[in-house]
Amino acid sequence: MNLNPLSHPLTKTRTALITGANNGIGLELTRRLLQEDWHIAALIRSSFAEDDEVIAAALREGRLRIYKAELTDFRQLAAALADLRAHETAIDVLFNNAGGSLPELRFSPQGREMHYELQTVVPYIIYREVKELLLQGSLKTVIGTSSNAFNFTKAFDPDKLARPIHFKPLTGAYAETKLALSLWTQALAPAEASDGIKLRSADPGPNNTLRPGKKSGLPFPINYLMRFMFPPPSRGAARLHEAAFGAYANQSGILVNAKGRVELKFADQAERVLAQVERIYREEFRHLMA
Repeated sequence: MNLNPLSHPLTKTRTALITGANNGIGLELTRRLLQEDWHIAALIRSSFAEDDEVIAAALREGRLRIYKAELTDFRQLAAALADLRAHETAIDVLFNNAGGSLPELRFSPQGREMHYELQTVVPYIIYREVKELLLQGSLKTVIGTSSNAFNFTKAFDPDKLARPIHFKPLTGAYAETKLALSLWTQALAPAEASDGIKLRSADPGPNNTLRPGKKSGLPFPINYLMRFMFPPPSRGAARLHEAAFGAYANQSGILVNAKGRVELKFADQAERVLAQVERIYREEFRHLMA
């Protein structure tokens, strides 16, 4: 559903599509780009806080346009993306940022593990569905929010991502599906570069993204550290901003963090991950659009 209060402006502007734009790192990135005179298309599940003056002003001015969907529900996602394509004329940067660590094993409406659906599959679908808008943009850049949590991953089997038997907080499905996002990004990037599109993933580092009344899905020691010692999500937003516009702006297929380029673990599995998400996109998601 398009909640844009004003029509799209006629003047040339730069537009970022941000998923998960209303909380945590995504919200801070949205606020920063709005203050830099960007337009934002926000693909989100829930609403922005009503008392946020920056957000409220951007909504009134038409510089923030909202498209709502439960991203892991393909029918809702398809409707929201169709609405977005009908109302947006170009996207300069796509920030595939939505994600989170769940407290227990859950499955999407399509029957796949929720971290995998949200953090690996959905970013691929969104990219494929808005590629034509990216081709109309000036920067043609895609940034996927990854994580250093997969540093703890000792074994990686793409075939087990969709329906794992066991659940492990943070270092299990969450970490593995963030790794899978970076892997398909690396595998897909060379082909997309021929169209001038640059795909990268970025680790925003540790941030305090805890929300009142919501279980974090984090082990107790990490939860404690996050609450009292981690920096605010503006730090992570700054790292995503740097990944998009900083020193690596002309590179593709890489994962970057605060120290620079990161060599991916299990890079030999990148093509398998890409084949999986492409198959889901082609055989399941596109079927809804037929």
